Amino acid sequence: MGKESVGVMKRKLYFNWSSGKDAALALYYLKMNEAFEVELLLTSINKEQEKVSMHGLDKTLLMLQAKSIGLPLEFIEIPENSSSNTYNSLIQDKLGSLLSRGFRHTAFGDIFLEDLRHYREKQLKKVGVQAHFPLWKKNTKELMKEFLDLGFKAVVVCANAKWFDHTAMGVNIDYNWLNQLPEELDPCGENGEFHTFCYDGPLFKNGVQFKNGTPLLKSFPDPSDSNKTIDFWFADLKALDT
Repeated sequence: MGKESVGVMKRKLYFNWSSGKDAALALYYLKMNEAFEVELLLTSINKEQEKVSMHGLDKTLLMLQAKSIGLPLEFIEIPENSSSNTYNSLIQDKLGSLLSRGFRHTAFGDIFLEDLRHYREKQLKKVGVQAHFPLWKKNTKELMKEFLDLGFKAVVVCANAKWFDHTAMGVNIDYNWLNQLPEELDPCGENGEFHTFCYDGPLFKNGVQFKNGTPLLKSFPDPSDSNKTIDFWFADLKALDT
């Protein structure tokens, strides 16, 4: 009897999908990695507004992304102004559900934020889930070059008003846009300078169709000074009727 080839068992994984460029590139890496089988996208959204909390992206566009990518999408609905206890409870409930379905691995698009990574790993370790970070510590200028060269497309959906005005909302990210960024800003916006919506690229069967809404300016408490606020512009994109 001839020897039978023994395949490597892929690790079942859910991916924390934020809708932006870093998430898209990290998911691309994972789908190219034979050690993993990505079976689910998971996104936390504002329950009342039905939007990604920091990106301000509408739930409908998230669903269109997932449909084009070809993966099921599930949500953790976080009530607006909820306490940390409520937030953690909702996360733990969802983790319990995922564990019962055999998910022991997850991944994020984080690049540099050490404190955030340690927090994620600590919380996941409590329930026996291992976190993976495909983009960790990679050069952000090179990541943006790879993102564009692979054919991904993204627009700015949220940006710090210290650096951007309303005209930046809904603008496509390309080499010209990157070259005009102030030198003190991270090319991937990893310090919270801006966030994006990825609508096309090698992950997608078809590009997500959308239109620009009216830019909105919102203020948030400054975590470093309770007497100050930080202003952000939001694009308020709308899905086109299909």
